[in-house]
Amino acid sequence: MRFGIQTVQTVGWETLAERWQRYEGLGFDSLWVPDHFVAPSRPEAPFLEAWTLLAALATRTTKARIGVLVSSNTLRHPALLAKQAVTVDHVSGGRLEVGLGAGWYAPEHAMFGVPFPETAELVDRYREAVAVVDALLRQETTTLDGRYYPLRGATSRPAPLQRPRPPLVLGAHGPKMLAIAAAHADAWNSYGTPEEIRDRGARLDAACAAAGRDPAAVRRSLLFVPLLMPAERPWDSVEAFRDFVGRYRDAGIAEFVFQPPADDNGILERVAADVLPPLRTAIGSPLPPIAGDRGLGG
Repeated sequence: MRFGIQTVQTVGWETLAERWQRYEGLGFDSLWVPDHFVAPSRPEAPFLEAWTLLAALATRTTKARIGVLVSSNTLRHPALLAKQAVTVDHVSGGRLEVGLGAGWYAPEHAMFGVPFPETAELVDRYREAVAVVDALLRQETTTLDGRYYPLRGATSRPAPLQRPRPPLVLGAHGPKMLAIAAAHADAWNSYGTPEEIRDRGARLDAACAAAGRDPAAVRRSLLFVPLLMPAERPWDSVEAFRDFVGRYRDAGIAEFVFQPPADDNGILERVAADVLPPLRTAIGSPLPPIAGDRGLGG
């Protein structure tokens, strides 16, 4: 079992850095930022760019895995994302996880004049982008005959610190997106009710089998965002937190990433000290290392 925190960058730099150091000190396994031009819940708020911010935050932490959960494919060319990922992997000492999604928040695209294609093209672009990022992070030279992102002898130097590459964390909900995750992901990330997660997990299992992969090779990750999961209140108490984790663990989730409570009243410290250690040791067997963990090889 792994537990992480996603912070939303609507506060100042020093405040964010202090919070990341606090969460790492409490023992959370991973730290993340979302990827938008404006905050969907507060479009009027200030909002720092995700990958630039992640590189800076990497220098303020030492142990936690870090990443963008998830990068919107519509906001950057995947070759640029791959280059950013290599850079942050070096800056962080090999702690990066590469989150990537198709993109979903249409209003920010209209606001900034960024094209937001219809769903079919959105998925097709995502499929190509994942292949581009995967290849550029693994290989020194890449040629791909893509419709949207053709590469002609594209070089990628230096290589990332993690080999064969940093882990790919792919956001996916529908059948076509789950098939992309089944082909490439080290971890699959989603949100929703336990029933929705269980159903998507079964679809992912089938897609992995169709792709010739062991479903157990794909870590199952849940992102808790209060705006997207209003019926869930894991931060109300330690009992509520345990109940939340138990229900989603039964649905197949092995990694939990939480947006922190707006006013925690000490709940983060209580959860970190009293709840997370027994959950890590008592629920199931330890997770195997994921492909790309530094020093663990392929």
